[in-house]
This record gives sequence, structure tokens and C-alpha cells, in this order.
Amino acid sequence: MTQYLTTLNGAPVRGYAFGTMQFGGRADADQSREMFDACRAAGIRHFDTAYVYADGASETLLGQMIAPERDDLLIATKVGYTGGAGAANIESQFEISRARLGQDVIDLLYLHRFDPETDLAETMECFARLKQAGKIRYVGLSNFAAWQVMKAARVAAQFDLTIDALQPMYNLVKRQAEVEILPMCSDQGIAVFSYSPLGGGLLTGKYARGGGGRLAEDERYASRYGAGWMAEAATRLAELAAEIGVDPATLAVAWVAASPYHPMPIISARNAEQLAPSLAALSHELSPELYQTITSFSPTPPPATDRLEEQT
Repeated sequence: MTQYLTTLNGAPVRGYAFGTMQFGGRADADQSREMFDACRAAGIRHFDTAYVYADGASETLLGQMIAPERDDLLIATKVGYTGGAGAANIESQFEISRARLGQDVIDLLYLHRFDPETDLAETMECFARLKQAGKIRYVGLSNFAAWQVMKAARVAAQFDLTIDALQPMYNLVKRQAEVEILPMCSDQGIAVFSYSPLGGGLLTGKYARGGGGRLAEDERYASRYGAGWMAEAATRLAELAAEIGVDPATLAVAWVAASPYHPMPIISARNAEQLAPSLAALSHELSPELYQTITSFSPTPPPATDRLEEQT
């Protein structure tokens, strides 16, 4: 069961979101504006940011862009990546984010990551107060394991609060979400907005061509996508893309969207030219045969019970 969140004017938000992590960082104000305009022209209405992105520049730039058509959009931000999930930190970061975005109401507020040092009751009570005050409309979690989501949902229910959205990593070479996260969200009616559909750029094929990017510049990404089989999967994807005359990035994003669990990919880029192949995926529907072919390029993770003989 797929849950669709709505804009302020009540329209359901389906399909892709755009992640503004690069706004004000790797993308300057003009490049950011061009990407926002390209997304709107393609029909994207969901824009995602966070308190920590580009030291606040991402939220500030996005706030300027959304003002003329705010009610037609769904705006998400995230708090608690730094400073923990205590109520004081969440409220402080949220009020700063709200001011940067220039908004009285934020549609979707995520806890950016699980905090084992803070009682979830304190966190969920804080989110409940923000929602009851009309400052947020939906509650989300990012980078949570399935058991952490279910624990948060149980605690949230004590405050008449639901977990409405989850933001996990998911792409062709990072498929752990298939084991428990995606089935759990389907079962519980939690909307899934998955990030990194291009695997930090690995699945665009640019690194095989000698190009630069986060995998070459950021140790975290280099570690995350450094396994040899991942590079092989990217090569096979690029070869298939060349065969059928499609950009590898288009196939990578379309593969995420074609999952039977219906995650909604969060696409991103440094500039409009780099963004174009991801936007092209909106109109590129994979056949079941092509989906299975691409799926075969990476290992399917074992089921949660590890009973491989029962995997279907």
C-alpha cells in the first residue's frame, strides 16, 4: 500500500522528488535556480532539503524559489543530524530551518538519523507538539533501520502521531532496503522517498570514463561504493545503456522507480545539464524484462530470515 502525501492545496504528490543538497554548495545560486526550474517544468513538486545542507544555504535558496507557488509544492527538511534528537535541539534547528525557508508551515519534517542516546519519547513528543501547533504536516525518518522505524512508530502512537515517510538509501548497488525497509513501509503505509539513485554518481558511468565527483573527492562515498563488484555493475549498466541508446543515469533512476515497492526517487545534480538524464527517467518506463536484466547486475540481498531456499 503506497501512501501519497499532499501539497498544501491538497494535491497528491506522486513520483520523483528533487534533493537540494547541492544548492549553495557545489551548485551556485544560478545553477540551483536552473535546476529548480527544470524540475518544475518536468512536473516535480516535491523538494527536499536539510538543516545541515551547505551550512544553511540550501534552505535559504530553496525558500526564495518556492515562494511564488508554495501551495502547489511539498517541502521537506530534516533536523537532528548534528546535536542529537533531544527536543531542545530539534526545536532550535527547526525554527532556524523555518526562517531560512521563509515558511510558517513545513510540509514534511524528518529526523535526519537515529539517536541511540536520546529517549524516543522525548523526540516524538517534540514532533507531536510541532504538528499540533500547525508548524508541520507530516513526520518522517531518515537513515533508520526497520526495527528503529517500528520502535519510533510505537512510541509516536503514544502521542497520537504517525510516521508518514521514510528516506532510505536505495540504488542498484545498495539494495539492503529490499530486505526489511521497503516491505515494512509497504505494509505500514509509509511513503518511501529514497535517496542516491545514482550511487554517488557511480551508476552514471562517469568514473569509468575518468571523470571526477564525490567518489573521488569524499572518503565516505569512496568507502560506500568502493567494492569491485559495484564498479562491475556500473560497467554492465553503461554497456546496456549504450546498446539501447539511453543514458545510464536514466536507467539507474528508472530502475529505482520500477521497484514493486514503489519508492519515489530523490534525484539531484550539480547543474541542469547533469540533471537532464535523471529527469528523462520520469518518462522512461522499464519493461519487466529490462527491469529484471538490470536487477541481475547486482546481488540480491538475502532475506531477513537468511533462509535462502525460501526466497522468491
